[in-house]
Amino acid sequence: QVQLVESGGGLVQAGGSLRLSCAASGRSFNSYVMAWFRQAPGKEREFVALIIRGSGTPEYANSVKGRSTISRDNAKNLVYLQIDSLKPEDTAVYYCAAALVLSRLQQHYNYWGQGTHVTVSS
Repeated sequence: QVQLVESGGGLVQAGGSLRLSCAASGRSFNSYVMAWFRQAPGKEREFVALIIRGSGTPEYANSVKGRSTISRDNAKNLVYLQIDSLKPEDTAVYYCAAALVLSRLQQHYNYWGQGTHVTVSS
């Protein structure tokens, strides 16, 4: 069982940056692929980024590639998502999720946080 709690959301002006954090509790954090998804108002939840258990290249959605960085601190059971050059279309609820398989599909993620709201003003 893994519990996930996101933080770091808020209101940001377009062009600004934000770093979201996800604190994980429970066993075997290092065993999980960690990902961020987001759900904009009136839209379906979509993949944003993922990071695997050990070394390797993170994966990003095209919508954030080049201006986003996902990272994890296995010693502290933390996952981060930094997004730079924020756009109004980045406005969404951002969710942290954990899976035992490498996937961009939300149905493969066993554990989810409650989400943190990000609003980007133009």
